[in-house]
Amino acid sequence: MIAPAAAALRDRLRWKLVAATATPMDSAGSVDPAVLDRYLRGLIVDGADALAVLAHTGRGPYLDEATRDLVTRCAVDTGVAVIVGVGGRPGERTAEVAAQAARAAALGAAGVLVFPVDPEPVAHHDAIWRAAGLPMLAFDLYVRPYAAPQLAALLEHPGVAGVKVARLHDAIACQAGLAAAHRADRLAVTGEDRMFGPSLMWGAQAALVGLAAAAVPVTAAVLAAFADQKYADFVAASARLDRLAEVTFTEPMEGYVRRMLRIAADEGRIPTSHAVDPYGPALPDDDRERVLSVARQR
Repeated sequence: MIAPAAAALRDRLRWKLVAATATPMDSAGSVDPAVLDRYLRGLIVDGADALAVLAHTGRGPYLDEATRDLVTRCAVDTGVAVIVGVGGRPGERTAEVAAQAARAAALGAAGVLVFPVDPEPVAHHDAIWRAAGLPMLAFDLYVRPYAAPQLAALLEHPGVAGVKVARLHDAIACQAGLAAAHRADRLAVTGEDRMFGPSLMWGAQAALVGLAAAAVPVTAAVLAAFADQKYADFVAASARLDRLAEVTFTEPMEGYVRRMLRIAADEGRIPTSHAVDPYGPALPDDDRERVLSVARQR
């Protein structure tokens, strides 16, 4: 049985684009509230229906509590539904993640995206639910995927509103995860930047993707066309999105965060000085122009 709060978030996010936001910061790792506010509001103006902050794209696992609070407050102030990423740190304890979720609830978040854990993911989610009372999205992430029985058990938890499936290139696992969400009457959320269009055809009914950290209209157009059953538009929009995903979500894969920040800077969303990802890998010298040459095509 799904809890009323989880059911409400499930229904609120159906056919919505949740931008997995980056966290613009300067070379010292500092976040400027004015830069962040402009960036977040611009994503909404351009088609994001909700915001996911402090998730993988936002480098949430690396940020201190004060910075996490700043990012959460700024997102909540935009007035849209805000999903806060919790967990994801090596060696973390469930109590620490539950405290992050409770803090997100106190700051006005609509829900939390729970980074995957093993073992005992159900107990982990249950502790978060009891501490914060916030609806949860489970996270089936390619670097730490859930086995099918684990995911099925998670989707039976009353506080779980849905699952974000992000298996990167495993189409069979993506299909299975989306189907599991439907069987449990939870929201099937695509996190598949490289299989975005196909994942909608496989049953996803919402999106929470790092591709929407910039160039939002490109992603929004695909989801809207599919939801409206405008399939010719969907095919054309998917082709545009795939071209962008091909150059952003590629090896080194963790470089996608810096690539999306560079696109955001090129679009004027943030200053170039804040298109910094201190936690990602070095990128080839020609990477920036290669990505921007595609991103500038509309």
